[in-house]
Amino acid sequence: MLELVDIGLNLTHDSFDKDRQRVIDGALAAGVSRMIVTGTSVTASAGAAELCLARPGVLYATAGIHPHHAAGLDAHSIEALGRLLENDGAVAVGECGLDYFRDFSPRDAQLRAFEAQLELAAAVGKPVFLHQRDAHEDMLRLLGRHRPALAGGVAHCFTGDAVALGAYLDLDLYIGITGWICDERRGDALREAVRLLPLDRLLLETDAPYLLPRDLDPAPKNRRNEPKFLPHVAGRLAEILERPIADVAGAATANAERLFGLGR
Repeated sequence: MLELVDIGLNLTHDSFDKDRQRVIDGALAAGVSRMIVTGTSVTASAGAAELCLARPGVLYATAGIHPHHAAGLDAHSIEALGRLLENDGAVAVGECGLDYFRDFSPRDAQLRAFEAQLELAAAVGKPVFLHQRDAHEDMLRLLGRHRPALAGGVAHCFTGDAVALGAYLDLDLYIGITGWICDERRGDALREAVRLLPLDRLLLETDAPYLLPRDLDPAPKNRRNEPKFLPHVAGRLAEILERPIADVAGAATANAERLFGLGR
C-alpha cells in the first residue's frame, strides 16, 4: 500500500461535521497516513489545531488567513496565529496569498494581509502555504521580496501553465497537485506543465471537500471530495509522467516530510 501525505484538506468544513472521524479512518485505510488540515481564518485555524491534538502524528495543521478574509486581519489576528503556530502540530503559515478572481476582500487589504503573514512565517521559521488566483504578478513580487527569509513554501492547488510553474520553481517552492489534474474540461495546461515538474518539488493534496476528481468511478453520490481519494490523484499523475506510482508517491511523501518537518 502507498504511504501518502495529503498536504491540504479543509477538514474543519461543515460538510465533515457528521462523519469527520470516519473520513480520517477511511483515509488511513486507503494509505493516506498523514494529513495537514488547512487553516483559513483564526477560527478555522484554531479548529484545525484542536483536531490535531486529538490525532497526533496523523493530523497536522496550518494557521493563517485566506485572502477572502483578509479585510478582517489586524494585529490581534497575527498574535492569535502566532500562538497557534507554537503548537506541536502546526507546520505552516497559511492558507495565505492573493485572490483577485473573487475579490471578497479589497486588493489592498489582501496585499497587507499577505505581507503580514510572510513576515510572520519568517519570524516563526515555518514554511508558507500559498493561495493565488488571478494575481500571479503581485504574488511573485511579494514572494520575491520575502523569499530569502522564508523556510520554504508550497504553491497550494497549483492549476497554472508551464510559465507559472517555472516562476514558482525559480523561487524554490514546492508545487501542490490536486484532482484538478483529472479534469478533462480545464486541466490541459496543468497536465502539460507537470511534465516539467521535478519529482523533488512535488506535493499531493485533495483540497477536500473541494475538487473531487472528475474521472473517479464510481463517484460519491454527495460529490464530496475526501482524503481517501488521494491515491487516485497520485495514480493519474503517474500516468501523465509515465512513472511508476510508487516513485511518484514516494517522492511526494519525502517532500512533505522535508518541507513540513513531519515525523513518522
